Amino acid sequence: MIRNTSAGWGSVSRWLHWGLALAIIGMIAFGWWMNHMPARPDRFFYRSIHADIGYLILLLTVLRLVWRLVNPTPAQPAETSRWQKIAARVSHGALYLAVIVVVMLGWAHSGAHTPDYSDFFGLFHVPQFTSPDRVAANAYEDRHILFAYVLLALIGVHVVAAIWHHFIRRDRVVARMVTDEVG
Repeated sequence: MIRNTSAGWGSVSRWLHWGLALAIIGMIAFGWWMNHMPARPDRFFYRSIHADIGYLILLLTVLRLVWRLVNPTPAQPAETSRWQKIAARVSHGALYLAVIVVVMLGWAHSGAHTPDYSDFFGLFHVPQFTSPDRVAANAYEDRHILFAYVLLALIGVHVVAAIWHHFIRRDRVVARMVTDEVG
């Protein structure tokens, strides 16, 4: 099934979920590595790749949000309490918001940095919405890193909730994000 149903996630939603999960976790690790490696001549290259993947993450996140808007969201199990439903909505919203904030701060850093990181894998230049400014570039970078840690914490909460659903509640919430199987 390609589209979501009231009982399960479709293949597009699942592919976007897992693809973005791997890309985002990889980017957080790559960003941490970049900021902790000694100064090297190829540092700009690594930062450019990081920016390029960040632009892709933003695009895929927007596509995922659009897909989610035009598809039903699978219902929570009947025994799910009101506070748990609210917590799920808030935590998912916070994850989406944090991803967008992290990428937008990285993009702002790109435009404020000289030279910028607008060359998208050598194919074209991504328009920048900030102007070169060393002080602003440092501020955007600091906030980009801070919100990357916020995002990492939200991912941790998401993983703990998934483990709780799978091993404690055994309610198939996690299984339907892994497979077409319903029930």
